[in-house]
Amino acid sequence: MWSQHKMHCPSHSSIVVLIIIIPLLLLISVIVLALFNPQNYYSFTWTHDDHQDSEAHFHHDSSYKKLEEDRLKKAEAVLAKARFSIREVAQNKLINSTSDQEHDDDDDDDDDYIPQGPVYRNPTAFLRSYQEMERVFKIYVYKEGERPIFHHGPCRSIYSTEGNFIYELERGSFYRTNDPREAHVFFLPFSVVGLVQYLYEPGSRDRKAIAAVVADYVQTISFRHPFWNSSLGADHFMLSCHDWGLCNANTSEGFNPLKDVPLPEINLNTGDMSGLLGGSPPSQRPILAFFAGRLHGRIRRILLKQWKGKDHDVQVYDELPRNISYESMLRTSKFCLCPSGYEVASPRVVEAIYAECVPVLISKGYVPPLSDVLEWEEFSIAVAEEDIPNVKKILMGIPKEKYLRMHERLREVQRHFVMNGPPKRFDLFHMIVHSIWLRRLNVRILRD
Repeated sequence: MWSQHKMHCPSHSSIVVLIIIIPLLLLISVIVLALFNPQNYYSFTWTHDDHQDSEAHFHHDSSYKKLEEDRLKKAEAVLAKARFSIREVAQNKLINSTSDQEHDDDDDDDDDYIPQGPVYRNPTAFLRSYQEMERVFKIYVYKEGERPIFHHGPCRSIYSTEGNFIYELERGSFYRTNDPREAHVFFLPFSVVGLVQYLYEPGSRDRKAIAAVVADYVQTISFRHPFWNSSLGADHFMLSCHDWGLCNANTSEGFNPLKDVPLPEINLNTGDMSGLLGGSPPSQRPILAFFAGRLHGRIRRILLKQWKGKDHDVQVYDELPRNISYESMLRTSKFCLCPSGYEVASPRVVEAIYAECVPVLISKGYVPPLSDVLEWEEFSIAVAEEDIPNVKKILMGIPKEKYLRMHERLREVQRHFVMNGPPKRFDLFHMIVHSIWLRRLNVRILRD
């Protein structure tokens, strides 16, 4: 169904060492808008030249304030027009709506793709929003900071979402601007994986060193540039693809879908998508449900205690036998169980989508990725923790026609979870940018 491209994002052996050293708890991909209070700084020394310092002082005089006010007014005017256009389409359905139709599988031309069908919450509004994003949206990446902590991230294994997103912005994506006065949002280009690798003290869960670097980075860019202070960081974002992120996609822990973006965790062992997509047709999937994973968190312990080695239809393992392939189990199962680990998200969700195995989300407070656009109920099943003993009964009770529709809709949404090199329209990179775009539309920055 998909042409698979090798990713161009470079990977380094040091990242592999990190994966071995640090326990793989649960790595949450979250974008956070306005996360840091600009007044809470830690001490840290940055390399800079006198020219930058002297230039930075001008940002606080009246002429620079006037320029910044004009920039914000211009940006807000552009965003206001986009909001109106999207709202008009959503209300009047000016674009030919096919929300009650199924998607044509033969339409794989990304340039001509039109979102349609029940997998989308509002396909007409999504398409117009996406078009407006392509037309006007600009991201400025701060240049401050040096590798390996800044401007670089891992592009393989469970950390790949972070590294590939940073890489695509750094290489000069369609949305990046080198003129900050054209920008609608500003990216803080540090890697949480890099912060942990170089600043984390093994055996400690102390975040002070990491928090100090991030806070001092905010202090640095707010001193050198006027943009953070103008909005108090409301139009700035960071990306965290790690369990050390200060936020995860759990509404019970402060996750706010209006400003926070849950990103899919993707485990790229080789750094590219080769061989990851596709699975057996429904008629060749003899296993009802499958899960294999370690005892991370309460929900997994309950699942394994209830089902491990007890049922041929619901096959649950803490460790697969050597003669059984994990990938083949995904591709020959009708449903793939995706229980929370230490945190609510799991790379198994995307693995299931790739293998066309209907995801069964077993979690509490989890906000699925791209849920502001996608109707997850159309291609996944949600099971409450207390219903784990009934999971077989629940899945067996799904009519065959409904299962076949869900399987087909998995194939429809695959394009939105695929990493391409270079990126293609509507793929994961663009969908992440679109999620940031939507959060920026939620914010109106007004100055007195």
